[in-house]
Amino acid sequence: MIVVLNFGSQFAHLIARRVRDLGVRAEILPGTASLEEIKALSPAGIILSGGPMSVLDDGAPLPDKGVFTLGVPVLGICYGHQAMAHLLGGKVTPGKEREFGKETIKVVAKKGVLKGLSAKEVVWFSHGDQATKLPKGFTVTASTPSCKYAGFMDAKRKFYGIQFHPEVTHTAHGTEVLKNFLFEIVNAKKDWKIKAVGEKIIADIKEEVGDAHVLVGISGGVDSLVAATLIHRAIGNQLHAVFVDTGLLRKGEVEQVSTYLKKHGFKGLHVIDASRIFLSKLSGITDPEQKRKIIGHTFIEVFEKAIEEELADFPIKYLAQGTIYPDRIESAATGKQASKIKSHHNLTLPERFGLKVLEPIKDLYKDEVRRVGATLDLPKELLWRHPFPGPGLAIRIVGEVTPERLEILRDADAVYIEELKKSGEYEKIWQAFAALFPLKVVGVMGDARTYEYVLALRAVDSVDGMSADWHKMPPELLEKISSAIVGKVRGVNRILYDVTQKPPATIEYE
Repeated sequence: MIVVLNFGSQFAHLIARRVRDLGVRAEILPGTASLEEIKALSPAGIILSGGPMSVLDDGAPLPDKGVFTLGVPVLGICYGHQAMAHLLGGKVTPGKEREFGKETIKVVAKKGVLKGLSAKEVVWFSHGDQATKLPKGFTVTASTPSCKYAGFMDAKRKFYGIQFHPEVTHTAHGTEVLKNFLFEIVNAKKDWKIKAVGEKIIADIKEEVGDAHVLVGISGGVDSLVAATLIHRAIGNQLHAVFVDTGLLRKGEVEQVSTYLKKHGFKGLHVIDASRIFLSKLSGITDPEQKRKIIGHTFIEVFEKAIEEELADFPIKYLAQGTIYPDRIESAATGKQASKIKSHHNLTLPERFGLKVLEPIKDLYKDEVRRVGATLDLPKELLWRHPFPGPGLAIRIVGEVTPERLEILRDADAVYIEELKKSGEYEKIWQAFAALFPLKVVGVMGDARTYEYVLALRAVDSVDGMSADWHKMPPELLEKISSAIVGKVRGVNRILYDVTQKPPATIEYE
């Protein structure tokens, strides 16, 4: 067991995910958890996460100093690295230069967590403060021109600090750093298996739900499908799946998903066409947060109506949702120190319904959701579809959502995905989609002037969506896709390709 103490970093849960990927059980506790709470989990090692605050701030969250007296290895990452230095007698000061993004460190001691690494390593930084004096017993292991102590260690007590983030994909050998900590220093056991995770989720649902009935919203994406399948395996016909056609889904999505569910025994499937309601409420709205909230609340209204009119005769006690870790992190649901990035679309129903929320995959990341889905024998064409946001195409249309823009985007996205699949590139990409900008530019087609929309193509490589790099698309394929979209989709005359990483950008546009 590895305990990750979360100080509000967006990547705190990603650390635990990486640990689990390496086959080791990990649990997350608040960064300020009491020593008793930590000791109750009998950790073999402790990782201190990053965080958005400064250890120098009044009221900054700090770990119980007792974690350094438990006799177990401790790894501090970014804020955790600074907290370790601060609490153990070193010094932390605001850096003269802020380091953000990819940097190259000089490894001055290939020991501890940096064992086996090269003399120079590409890593990912995100910090302003830095350790400027080491605690007694510590030695430097890595540095940069502007950060003297980018890595340090006390080998005798097995305390290690690194200013960079090994958990993000931008750090070239971050997995090796974590492997060193887990298997060279902690001597952790591999006891985390994804099949067992799925089986435990099903068992937990059976135990919690009992004879009650559950209402689940199907969005058309992988998360809600896997969540619904897990619940269906647990309670069968006690599950009522409501598939709302918001008018914001991908081309052919309603037909494809509903056909699959009916074919595989979802007898309580209710497909509701609410597209006019959603589009009416989104009319004139341009603010992305407002769009998300409108879509969330409208979902609730549709569910209310379904409960009152179609499901009134069933003893429904739970509302199930396909919430996953990134949803909770980006809506700051993981700790009071977390910084809110965007509202998540999942909302609970009004109290008058008395429904409890059931979130069977809330502790999983996207790739883990897919791996669980594979153990359930879900079809590849549904399970390995690229991620799709709950608010749908509404957040891929920058600005106001109109029927015309939806039709253009839906058709363009379908052409984009079709070309990616035909070329064999689709399966190499974690997520690809088209987005429509609310501006028109001049073009020329058939010797005639056009004044049409600008479309952006986004394709990213990632493991879980918490960090991502832009996909290096073959230029000849981009050219083919651009020609296909402009030739087949009326209303678009300019195609752009997005080459921004996450961070600093998000994957979606709103």
